[in-house]
Amino acid sequence: MKAIKKDIKTVSVFLLALMLILGSCRKDDLLTSTEADTSENPDWSAATHGIVTDPDYEVVFPDDEVLRIDITISSDNWEAMQDDLKDLLGSNWGGGGPGGGGLSSFSSDPIWVECTVEFNDLEWNHVGIRYKGNSSLQSTYSSGNDKLPFKLDFDEFENEHTAITDQRFYGFKQLSLKNNFNDKGLMREKVASDLFREYGIPCARTSFCALYIDNGSGPEYYGLYTIVEEPDDTVLSSQFNDGSGNLYKPDGDAATFANGQYDEDEMELKTNLDVADYSDVESLYEIINSTDRTNNTESWKAALEGIFNVNHFLKYLAVNNTIQNWDTYGIMTHNYYLYNNPDDGLLTWMPWDNNEAFQNGNNGGAVSLSMSEVNSQWPLISYIISQDEYKAIYEEYLEAFITDVFTTEKMVSLYDEYYYLLRDYAYDERNGCTFINYDNAFDDAVSSLKSHASSRVNAVASYLD
Repeated sequence: MKAIKKDIKTVSVFLLALMLILGSCRKDDLLTSTEADTSENPDWSAATHGIVTDPDYEVVFPDDEVLRIDITISSDNWEAMQDDLKDLLGSNWGGGGPGGGGLSSFSSDPIWVECTVEFNDLEWNHVGIRYKGNSSLQSTYSSGNDKLPFKLDFDEFENEHTAITDQRFYGFKQLSLKNNFNDKGLMREKVASDLFREYGIPCARTSFCALYIDNGSGPEYYGLYTIVEEPDDTVLSSQFNDGSGNLYKPDGDAATFANGQYDEDEMELKTNLDVADYSDVESLYEIINSTDRTNNTESWKAALEGIFNVNHFLKYLAVNNTIQNWDTYGIMTHNYYLYNNPDDGLLTWMPWDNNEAFQNGNNGGAVSLSMSEVNSQWPLISYIISQDEYKAIYEEYLEAFITDVFTTEKMVSLYDEYYYLLRDYAYDERNGCTFINYDNAFDDAVSSLKSHASSRVNAVASYLD
């Protein structure tokens, strides 16, 4: 009897083990990439590394702290990045400044290489990293400054490493690490982006970041960067009810929408590439330049409002002209997106790249509050603002902006807050890897931002008086 019981016990243990093995196999078959392959990614979890419905904005884009990101790149990959950048910009670069000699002048973007990203004591492996930017890259590089802008893509190398299939960074696939080019105060990108969004203009979220890079000799501080959300990654889904529409990033002459300048190749489509239907932006080009503007104005306005969110654009202009964001439409042929919002079928303006805001003048100065100097080469401004009805709406938006959002007291308080948050990081930046080029430059820059806020509130009030 004891032998029988022993045999039964042995069989039971065997069957139990077999069931666990079979059950485990079936479970593994059903695992998604957010749960599997932890042997190669010990820090992997669905919330931090996997695809999630709601990206964690509180972790990645806080307003009141400086994040630390550590990037490790092999010496070979680092050398490959430098050689590639030299080939792209070193001998062919034709001059600095927005609007001239951008990366669009070259046949390809800088190369992607693999790196490891460390944040909050967690690692992300086989992450793609490359250089990015226009003047922020070219002018910085040409001056011998090592504080260059980067772009991260967390599943760029998933074909080579299936363990990172659909890898994300707290729900974000891509992030830009902007170098705060030409900004001794290190905060213009964030402040401008936040002001646009606060006033109802969709714009990428931003946060401050202390960036450390180890390219073979140990981690080294590369300075205070601004993390910027990518519009074709999460902005659409988080700031619109429906993120399935066409998203464009126009650049070059076609970005002006001036008569005779339409070029589909310069209307870079970021979404719905399988369909590649450009009829919406082509319609905007045809309508804005139609002779109905002078021959049948009401018909022209109705057609324009049927394809372009005119009121939204006027609201954008109120913010942009107040803060004197000079590297934008009206002066430069880049730095905006157009999104065909499925909610209303209208192309909606989205500002981008705001590091040149809050300056009294640069490269000839920003667009004035009246915009009277803007000619027909920029028809989305000149033709629209020439209509009395639209100009009145624009001026209402100006008044509301300086009354409800951009007040002197609020801006001075915000600049003070960021001053104390960033001061130590600013003055810890090292020579040859910073735009802070003299003692007290950071303090002086913040002081100038405060003065600028007061002067712009007064300028708008005077213009409206």
